[in-house]
Amino acid sequence: MDQEDRIALFLDYENLALGAREHLGGMAFDLRPIADALAERGRVVVRRAYADWSYFDEDRRMLTRSHVELIEMPQRMGASRKNAADIKMAVDAIELAFERAYVSTFVICTGDSDFTPLVHKLRELNKRVIGVGVEKSTSALLPPACDEFLYYDRLEGVDAPPTRGRRGRPARLPNAEPPPVEPVEQEPEPEPQQAAEESARDADTLAVLVAQTVAGLQGSSGGEVTASTLKRTLLRKDPTFSESDYGFRTFGELLRHLAAQRVVELAEGPAKGDPEVSLPEHGDQEVAFGLVRSVVQDLAGADGAVALSGLKNQLRRVRPDFSEKKLGYRGFLQFCKAAATAGAVHLEWSAEADDYLLTAPTV
Repeated sequence: MDQEDRIALFLDYENLALGAREHLGGMAFDLRPIADALAERGRVVVRRAYADWSYFDEDRRMLTRSHVELIEMPQRMGASRKNAADIKMAVDAIELAFERAYVSTFVICTGDSDFTPLVHKLRELNKRVIGVGVEKSTSALLPPACDEFLYYDRLEGVDAPPTRGRRGRPARLPNAEPPPVEPVEQEPEPEPQQAAEESARDADTLAVLVAQTVAGLQGSSGGEVTASTLKRTLLRKDPTFSESDYGFRTFGELLRHLAAQRVVELAEGPAKGDPEVSLPEHGDQEVAFGLVRSVVQDLAGADGAVALSGLKNQLRRVRPDFSEKKLGYRGFLQFCKAAATAGAVHLEWSAEADDYLLTAPTV
């Protein structure tokens, strides 16, 4: 039990309930999906919700059954109460951070950007902060401030209507039959070709994100990169990242899919269930180096040199799926420098051409 994270849950209840009602087809807010998601992350030791409960009678019963402490913020006639619950919730969270050192994680359930300073302060106090909010009512300023951000409408157990903002699933199970989907009158179904193109783009985006992150970790640490380290880094880059948005049940399943696509390689790690992740040293990289060499040879003029600008387009004419980012390189110049280091091409800066020039080595 000492290894478990102790979690304090704070709910800006009016923001959540109204957000669900307005943006999720009038559905009632349910705490259970949030409780289930937090149960996977640690032990919840504090549960508090803030609202004028005279407006949420049925919700009050639901929260009481879930052992949530209800903090009453009554509305005064003729007075503004917009910030009353916000201030009380922020003060209580900071007080708890100082009084309960064993609480390691604070979950702030709101979409209001007014809580961004609270998130920053809690992180300054060495607390991990998880945000939860309804996607369409969450300020764009709040998720990047958190260590992790969960959109309520994407949680398991929330039967929310589909939205356009979600990522598609990579086409990885061609034989699996899709689940039945209720027709939505206001949003026509996309054409099959369009859906396939979006799925391919999502798969490419995922491959680029993971490859670049692995390459960055290998370059900065110089040591092994484990799956757990990779997942934490992806969350630091994008606190809203979730493998489920790409159609995977677990992060390990996502990595096995990318390994099958030769985006990464997996090896036994220091702990069971936490494999070491690396970029392929051979295979696709050698093929890419051979590609750039052959294209340079074909394009070389009388002086035998090819300018760097425009070369990438020439490579894609030969191999449309070429992407240096899938190989872990942040830019095409970095890829060409690696090809030069490997001896596939020669790369030199030309002041006269104001560009890098590439030549194919003579055999």
